[in-house]
Amino acid sequence: MANIAKIEFPALNITGENYMPWTAHVKRHLKSMGVLETITEWNDCSDQDKAKADVFLHKHIDEMLQFEYSNFEDPYVLWEDLKSRFDNQREVLLPTARDEWNNLRFQDFKKVNEYTSALFRICSTLRFCGQTVTEEDILEKTFSTFHASNIN
Repeated sequence: MANIAKIEFPALNITGENYMPWTAHVKRHLKSMGVLETITEWNDCSDQDKAKADVFLHKHIDEMLQFEYSNFEDPYVLWEDLKSRFDNQREVLLPTARDEWNNLRFQDFKKVNEYTSALFRICSTLRFCGQTVTEEDILEKTFSTFHASNIN
């Protein structure tokens, strides 16, 4: 049976590839519901608050994950299990982002906005992975990858 309940943002998919934005959405929504503390260790939340958070979490995960985690009733336990399973995105993304940064060249793009879009996507990924990217780095990358015939 399809999950027809209204969801506020995309559910965590079975592969976990959207885990990082999913966690940000969940935290904001749980905070707005007044139950963010339910996903922290040693919380003394009421059973009602835990149930509210548990329903919310289960509603925002893939149907196969819902089935797999159907016996989890404590939102903290569910949160930690999902974290241990999917919170490796930084380690997965960092090598690719570094490679993209190293190979990014202004001259490989036909339009400035295409280059800028790629540049900021890569910078965002690097920052997400804990790397520091300064404005100086961005300018140096851009100027150093201009084709010599374009500099007059």
